[in-house]
Formats: sequence, C-alpha cells, structure tokens
Amino acid sequence: MLCQNCGKNEATTHIKRVINGKTSESHLCSECAASLGYDNVFGGFGFSLGDFLGGFLSDAQMPALTSSETVRCGKCGNSWRDIVRDGQVGCADCYRTFFDELQPSLQRIHGRIRHNGKAAHGVVREPKEIKKTPEEIKDEKIQKLKKELDDAVAVQNFELAAKLRDEIKELG
Repeated sequence: MLCQNCGKNEATTHIKRVINGKTSESHLCSECAASLGYDNVFGGFGFSLGDFLGGFLSDAQMPALTSSETVRCGKCGNSWRDIVRDGQVGCADCYRTFFDELQPSLQRIHGRIRHNGKAAHGVVREPKEIKKTPEEIKDEKIQKLKKELDDAVAVQNFELAAKLRDEIKELG
C-alpha cells in the first residue's frame, strides 16, 4: 500500500484515530510519519521505550561471552547484548537467532509466548497439538456434558437433562 500523504513510498505506519466516536485511519511512509510527528509516539511520557523494554531483559540473562564468542544475528548484526542494551530487537531474524534468550522475557511481558489475536490467514502456525491422555479426554467430555445438562435444566428440557445425567454417570 502506498503512503496516503505523498503517494510515492510504501506505507509502513498505520495511524488510527477515534475522535468523538468517528474513526479515521491513515497509512503513511516513515518519512511522512516523521514529518507529521508520528516518529516517536512514546515521546513526552517521561520514559524511553527502549529503557522500558530493556528492563524486561535482565542482565542475569546476559551471557558471559568474550567478543570472539558473541553470537550475532545474520541479517542485522545485533548481538544479545545490543538487544538488552537498546531494549529493541533488530529484525525478525533476531527472534530466531535469540529465541532461547527472548522466550523468558516475552513470557513475562505478554503472559504467554503463543500468539493470541488477529493475524492474516496462514501467518500464525499453530503448535502441534499435544496428545491428551484418555483420562483427560474423559474429564473434558464430562465437563462438556455437565454444561449441556445445566443448559437443558435452565430451559426446562428435562428429558434431555435425564439423558445427559445418565451419560455422565456412565462415564464417571
């Protein structure tokens, strides 16, 4: 998508504004975003985003490597030390290169390491399904039947409720 301001460069910044209940969206290139004041959205809050994110990347996670042993991202050249210092990951390849180091920090920041939200179809690959034990499968089925039983009782469908009750007893 081209920048909606200059119409020349690829849009890299998405601005969404809601004013008096009316939503407007703009797609801008980095140059137009900077000229319109959208280059540092966290400025003026009294903290640096790099300092904030850097606080999640503890020095305890910093490997004690000599400069000859320092692992660097093959694409951007960042080291783990650079990421901790700046509080920023250099590029998408850094996530693969420093996966083991980043995983605990991402877990602390987001509360999980698996994506939970919107994504373009096919972008997010689901992890392989974990095999459940027969006991876990049975417990899940009982919980599902109990919910159905509660729903049947709520709408006074007592025939269905009796059937569900009997199924639960058989499984239990």
